[in-house]
Amino acid sequence: MEFNASRHHLPRFRLSTAADLCVETVSVASDTTNLSVLELFTERRELMSLPVLENQRPIGLISRNIFLSQMSKPYYHELYGKKSCIAFMDKDPLIVDGAMSIEELTFRAVESGEKALADGFIVSRAGGLAGVGFGLQLMNVVANMQAEKNRQIMHSIAYASVIQRSLLRPSELALAAAVPDAHLEWQPRDVVGGDFYHFAQYPQGWFGAIADCTGHGVPGAFMTLITSSILSQALAQLGPADPAALLAEVSRGVKNMLGQQDSNGVTSGSNDGMDAGFIWYDRASSTLHYAGARLALYLLAPDAAAVQSIDGERMGVGYTDTPADYQWRNLAIPLAPGSLLLLTTDGLIDQIGGSREIAYGKRRMRDVMLAQRHASAAQAGAALLADFLVWQGEQPRRDDLTFFCFRT
Repeated sequence: MEFNASRHHLPRFRLSTAADLCVETVSVASDTTNLSVLELFTERRELMSLPVLENQRPIGLISRNIFLSQMSKPYYHELYGKKSCIAFMDKDPLIVDGAMSIEELTFRAVESGEKALADGFIVSRAGGLAGVGFGLQLMNVVANMQAEKNRQIMHSIAYASVIQRSLLRPSELALAAAVPDAHLEWQPRDVVGGDFYHFAQYPQGWFGAIADCTGHGVPGAFMTLITSSILSQALAQLGPADPAALLAEVSRGVKNMLGQQDSNGVTSGSNDGMDAGFIWYDRASSTLHYAGARLALYLLAPDAAAVQSIDGERMGVGYTDTPADYQWRNLAIPLAPGSLLLLTTDGLIDQIGGSREIAYGKRRMRDVMLAQRHASAAQAGAALLADFLVWQGEQPRRDDLTFFCFRT
């Protein structure tokens, strides 16, 4: 059920336990059919997460987005309609007692992964269902906790930064394990930012994503929470080997999550999304598969005289003007040993600086890559960052800065 602070008359700074975040909600028994759940979601459009009970105790949580995505597939009505709803529920949701402190709840939510922040969590009382809580509600509370006495928002944003960096940390570990020679730079313009990255290692290769979401600061950070969670769900459903399909799935997920367009074609006030580049590297064939949404991939082959730009498509992920059925393309790129590659958001290219106060630009970025063609990716990335900072000088940072370079 959608949380609305004014409707529930919750005090702005006095929330101290999970019970304060608890919103009463409907629930279903574990033997409820999927058709009944579908009917409930259809009737209750505000219902985003549905607890499942067995003997009056919560055992799972059904995400509206995941459930509707599954039931919209061909023949799923016939195959699963009369079966128990446990087929599509999260069997290991975050369940917390109402007496748990907000601080402990925050750490528990981060530890349990992105799904608890995106799909919500169950609040219990004496082992039974009390209601549900939602990640955006929790982040809003966290963002205001440090401002309780002096209302200085920077204290609360600094706390939110801990959550954002915690969500990114597993990707850093995965990247270090999957790619021996790489450099990853993530610098939000503000304390929290609208860029994010995602890396995951698989037996056949590794997946990487760099994304620039709408907005900066807290609004941008909320968008990274939404989009990174949807990407994680898409990877679990589709696997990592088709970046174009993953872009399309994330785009549909963003549209659904933000309610950008209803069944009558009416758009909401949200026109948000992201620019992104998704990579699948297949170790056996040394082939990189790339799909880009308004982001380009830059390649410097060992014997090349210039840096090659592999352009993404000029269509953003999400956004009201992106067709719901839009399909991105995969580009298969065989990589010679020693190739240097760079993927960056526009925070690098568009930064104003230098003596003429102009954008850093793609040409200067390519020049640094050429100058570092024999260096390791770690050294090349460090050189690019150093050159960027000299160029920026005393100019204010215009955007979040994120780039990723690696050598095969």
